[in-house]
Amino acid sequence: MINTDKLEQIAKQMNDALPSGIKAAADDFEAKAKTILQSQLSKLDMVSREEFDRQSAVLAKTRQMVETLEARLNELEQKHSDDC
Repeated sequence: MINTDKLEQIAKQMNDALPSGIKAAADDFEAKAKTILQSQLSKLDMVSREEFDRQSAVLAKTRQMVETLEARLNELEQKHSDDC
C-alpha cells in the first residue's frame, strides 16, 4: 500500500540536507524519520494505484452487466405487456 522506496527517498533527502557536523547522527535520524513518515502515512485512508485500477475494472464490468440486465428486463417487460 505505502511505497517504501518513496519513503526511503524522502528520508535520504532529509538526511542529505543535514549540515556536515550532524552527519554522525544521520543514520539514527533517517531511521526515525522513516518510522515517523510510515506511521503518519499509514493513518491515511489510501489504496495503492494497482488496487484502485483493479477495483475500477471490476466496477466497469459490473456496470456493463447491470446495463445488460436492465436491457433484458425492459425487453421482458415489453414482451409481457404485449402479451397481456
